[in-house]
Amino acid sequence: AVVSTQSTGMCSRGSVNKVEFVRALYRNGAIKFGEYKLKSGIMSPVYFDLRCLVSLPGLLRDASTLLHTAAQGMDYACICGVPYTALPIATVISVEHDIPMVIRRKEMKDYGTKKMVEGIFELGDRCLIIEDVITTGGSILETVDVLQKAGLTSCDGVVLLDRQQGGQINLTNNNFNIRSVFNITEILDLLYSAGDITRETVDKTIAFVNDNQLFKQGS
Repeated sequence: AVVSTQSTGMCSRGSVNKVEFVRALYRNGAIKFGEYKLKSGIMSPVYFDLRCLVSLPGLLRDASTLLHTAAQGMDYACICGVPYTALPIATVISVEHDIPMVIRRKEMKDYGTKKMVEGIFELGDRCLIIEDVITTGGSILETVDVLQKAGLTSCDGVVLLDRQQGGQINLTNNNFNIRSVFNITEILDLLYSAGDITRETVDKTIAFVNDNQLFKQGS
């Protein structure tokens, strides 16, 4: 398959063309429409597979720029990408903007230091969490728990895409502040306006989202 590895185009201030970025994700298979089984077991008409960004350096850089911009005004001393998809995104942010990074392990090794969080930091440092997609927000909360047990403070994060199935509500209920670059409605609107998907696809996806709210306001 031929893929587009180029950046979607950045101006001198480092901004990214969001429309072209989303269309490039779609063209390269990071956004898929069909029938896909999610981690929860639910069949979904849309799937987001951002793991392919590691093979698309231009889009990886653009994703990192969008997330770094979304975090403006947040107070943090270091960043941590939720394993595994957000790790390369966080790495690019760290290198491009000279921001210290820590790595959360998903499992403890039975040798060496047996640390669950790798990196250099001070106790009490505020850590910004970087995530690719949120559905329930559970992976972020797991990461928060590991970071806090290691002595870091984490109550803010940025995510590239919110599936709008209640994850933001769940995080807010757990005193975690999350900012998203895109939500699923915006993705659908951009792709439909560009002629990449049909109205039927939009309506089917929106109906799925509305029928599969995992957390509701006030719950």
